[in-house]
Amino acid sequence: MFSDDVLAMILAGGQGKRLFPLTRDRAKPAVPFGGRYRIIDFVLNNFVNSGFYKIKVLTQYKSDSLNKHISRGWNLSSSVGQYVDCVPAQMRTDGNWYKGTADAIYQNLNQILDDNFKIVCVFGGDHIYKMNVRQMIDYHIKKEADLTISAIPIPIELAGEYGIMEVDDSWRLINFVEKPKHTPKHIPGDPTKCLASMGNYVFKPEKLIGELEADALDEASAHDFGKNIIPNMLKGGKAIYIYDFASNTYPGMSDSERGYWRDVGNIDSYWQANMDLLEYNPELNLYSRDWPLRTFNYNYPPAKFIWDEDKRVGMAKNSLVSEGCIISGGSLSRCVLSPKVKINSFSTISNSILLENVNVGRHVHINRAIIDKNVIIPAYTEIGFNKEEDIKRGFYVSKEGITVVPKDAILD
Repeated sequence: MFSDDVLAMILAGGQGKRLFPLTRDRAKPAVPFGGRYRIIDFVLNNFVNSGFYKIKVLTQYKSDSLNKHISRGWNLSSSVGQYVDCVPAQMRTDGNWYKGTADAIYQNLNQILDDNFKIVCVFGGDHIYKMNVRQMIDYHIKKEADLTISAIPIPIELAGEYGIMEVDDSWRLINFVEKPKHTPKHIPGDPTKCLASMGNYVFKPEKLIGELEADALDEASAHDFGKNIIPNMLKGGKAIYIYDFASNTYPGMSDSERGYWRDVGNIDSYWQANMDLLEYNPELNLYSRDWPLRTFNYNYPPAKFIWDEDKRVGMAKNSLVSEGCIISGGSLSRCVLSPKVKINSFSTISNSILLENVNVGRHVHINRAIIDKNVIIPAYTEIGFNKEEDIKRGFYVSKEGITVVPKDAILD
């Protein structure tokens, strides 16, 4: 399959309510991850590293920071037909916002019709993973599928938390159940696993267009791929196949990275996915030269660690520290720092995520927290040690006890 025959459409318009307050001022795909990246970077890198360079990012809610990030960091060569374009909500149907994931594509059918694409990929923009998309497309072509859905094998006892795909021995879809209450059909050959949808789809364009046009006429529809398009195609006898994500390989992949996929849809899962990066041999390797992770290149100086006298030592253990950071006599343990963070003397930060331009004063103690950008933390402040006190100060505390200080918060 030639690169020019494939169009990627990335759904990046969701509100991300469960990630509040990190999504108070930005779209979920624009939320920083792993220090210097944004969540959207992972799916974009998957397509570019797979050799596909025609990408449309469909935006809607609070998209300003996402638009800026993509325009500055993903400027491909338009002179040879390569692009990563942000497409704002078009309001083509009655002046409405997107009513669902399927409606988002329907309102942008012109993006498909303008060129003679042979494959249309519809992927989510809010998951953390590496994927060789070309292998999924090759599988789609081999199966002569109308639609191919990527799915990840999960323990069968967790089926009630996901949209579950049931397949026959050829991996053709025979049933789709959203968060089933009964025990679903297991994967062929493995009675302990079932298949959870990743929300990534590869379509024959003519089949996609036909289904979207029919769905748009159905006033009772939620205009959603999972709730409407897939069930309707299944009822209509369309050839739908499931691609086993666990079989996917990419250059430089280690055994520990096989099948890594994270839904960072809430504060606790987001925090944990960041902390996972700090392991000696993490399941997600940010350092592979064979599968590079591109992003906007900050023109900041290197990180600096200063002071080494008695208790005033600038140091970091088991941490990711981005460019432009200054650790001035404070200490970090299991932390992820975005660019331009400053930690002042005698402060200790542990098990925490600090986003861009956070300034931590002297004698501050922080544990199990996420500090959003541009927050100035006064001297002698404690965060993450007293839930009631944190809530009283206007911070958000998750179910698992992660304290989140909102962007631009003013602390007394």
